Amino acid sequence: MAAFALRRFASMLLVLFCVVSITFFLMRSAPGGPFDRERELLPQAKHALEVKFHYDGTPWQQYTAYLGRLIQGDLGPSTRYRNRTVNELLAQTLPVSAALGAAAFCLATLGGVLLGGWAAVRRGTAGETGAMLLSLLAISIPTFVTGPLLILIFALQLGWLPVGGWGSPLSLILPALTLAGPYVAYIARLTRTSMLEVLGQDFIRTARAKGLAEWRVVSLHAAKIALLPVISFIGPLAANLLTGSIVVETIFNIPGAGGFFVNSIQNRDGFLLEGVVIVYCALLVFLNLLVDIAYPWLDRRIKSYE
Repeated sequence: MAAFALRRFASMLLVLFCVVSITFFLMRSAPGGPFDRERELLPQAKHALEVKFHYDGTPWQQYTAYLGRLIQGDLGPSTRYRNRTVNELLAQTLPVSAALGAAAFCLATLGGVLLGGWAAVRRGTAGETGAMLLSLLAISIPTFVTGPLLILIFALQLGWLPVGGWGSPLSLILPALTLAGPYVAYIARLTRTSMLEVLGQDFIRTARAKGLAEWRVVSLHAAKIALLPVISFIGPLAANLLTGSIVVETIFNIPGAGGFFVNSIQNRDGFLLEGVVIVYCALLVFLNLLVDIAYPWLDRRIKSYE
């Protein structure tokens, strides 16, 4: 177990190193720069900006200097948000996106597993048909339609919840529902398919032949194995949700980190883009590691970490 964790940790560091290197050189090789303006700057002024924001020297010199600062935890300065570092910007906005993403992740996982399991147990009934139609509807409607619709019903007409903003627990409900909706459907369909496959296996028929109650057969014997594909899916899903959604954050006026990714590309803010990519990639590889560790616990037939 320890050897497996160490090997995976080493591979995580290698993946992060490759992502950082590719992102850095792609940003530096793209046409234009963070200091390009409609009116060309004087050479002295442009050079002063390049020195201040670590854009002086050859690309290789910039790269090695960036790696040196990155090892110390310094993600660099932002060229768009003057006098602000990438560390400060992400420290201010990532907790907001993480809170929204965690709420949406819990709703998506719990709702999807329950809905999919319920549909699998009631195979061939109207309940299964209704659950799958609901899932299809949730997948088909984009979040930029779901969000305003929820605002219209629950905020403007009923007045139960705030229209948007951030600061109170109530303001988290509508954006979390909007963000979680499509993923509830994905997880429900995945859970149903996996559960139906497991319920048809020999050991399930043996458990039923022993006289076990159906709820024990489903919850104690089938659920753990049926959740393996779901666990594989929710690892990358968690990284995606925790880093924020620019559409949902824009609709509900949430000051999260989602908009930084797009804005950093438009503004050629290299260090900010690289910081967002590093955070997302680190979350992705770490959560995938947790998924691999969870496999043997869910299915005892998986015994080896080799």
